[in-house]
Amino acid sequence: MPLRLDPPFRDRLGERPLIGMWVTSGSPVVAEICAGSGLDWLLVDTEHSPAGLETVQSLLQTIAAYPITPMVRAPSGDAVALKQLLDLGAQNLLVPMVDSAEEAEAVVRAVRYPPRGVRGVGSALSRSARWNRVEDYLAKAEEFTSLFVQIESTAGVAAAAEIAAVDGVDGVFVGPSDLAASMGLLGKQTHPDVTAAVLGTFEAVRAQGKPVGVNAFDPAQAQRYLDAGASFVLVGADVTLLAQGSEALARRHQA
Repeated sequence: MPLRLDPPFRDRLGERPLIGMWVTSGSPVVAEICAGSGLDWLLVDTEHSPAGLETVQSLLQTIAAYPITPMVRAPSGDAVALKQLLDLGAQNLLVPMVDSAEEAEAVVRAVRYPPRGVRGVGSALSRSARWNRVEDYLAKAEEFTSLFVQIESTAGVAAAAEIAAVDGVDGVFVGPSDLAASMGLLGKQTHPDVTAAVLGTFEAVRAQGKPVGVNAFDPAQAQRYLDAGASFVLVGADVTLLAQGSEALARRHQA
């Protein structure tokens, strides 16, 4: 029986900014709680989390029951890592630390099948095509997936327009934490110079007709980026909410 896949994240962008949060705990229970929150999207992380391939697949299966769009951040732009994430059913990928158009082009090739790319063919063996139950998956794979790249260094900021212009890059996500570090402002994501660099990247990306997103846990900073045209924003993380919530309980009841 032919099965249908959900529309990719790319197709949800445009009407209003999409608000989401990180899932970094690796816990399917926590992911399900977040999936039922009413937010627009979740970012399942594999760069700074303990989640391996089996965990990511379990998280995606859990999230699939809810009206929310998951994206998976790869650990790197390695072609094998991207192939594996796509094969286990990730339809929306975010690739970190992209510093040039050449790197962006290599990532695009990694997520496309030949002749447009180098992605290995394993659709009969994997969840991506629901084990060949998605009709014409190989021919239509690019319709089912979206690719976003992360700019989070001074080199990436300088090349933002060229990166955004790469065919196959559906959008750019700005990471202020690593950007601040690359500017010599480690831990100062809301520093005026970092904010200026983020806003400059917004302008460069949007000038290429591509959507731009950003990570912003500070509510005032998040609103500033939304006002500046951010199309998708991450405003929290599962582990952060749990840490802050448990600390608040301790403060309140251990006076």
